[in-house]
Amino acid sequence: MPTISMFFGIVIYMFFYDNKRHSLPHLHATFGEYDAVFSIEDAELLEGSFPRNKQKLVQAWIEIHKDDLLTDWHLAVNGQNPLPIKPLE
Repeated sequence: MPTISMFFGIVIYMFFYDNKRHSLPHLHATFGEYDAVFSIEDAELLEGSFPRNKQKLVQAWIEIHKDDLLTDWHLAVNGQNPLPIKPLE
């Protein structure tokens, strides 16, 4: 479960070989006791729950870094380490 970014108490990560359950490019995000899965293509919340204000931050970050996230997705589903991505500032 490589961490690819952290900002404002949010941790963003991807699992290796994680293309079976959701089948589309996605990432996982945690904030305190909250855990959620977001689509990389449209930043939609796919599963879990997240505080609304933190969800908007994750979605904005996904939009900014979509190309990098898709590259990381392909690395992770092939068992390779995804690259770190600049946090939201």
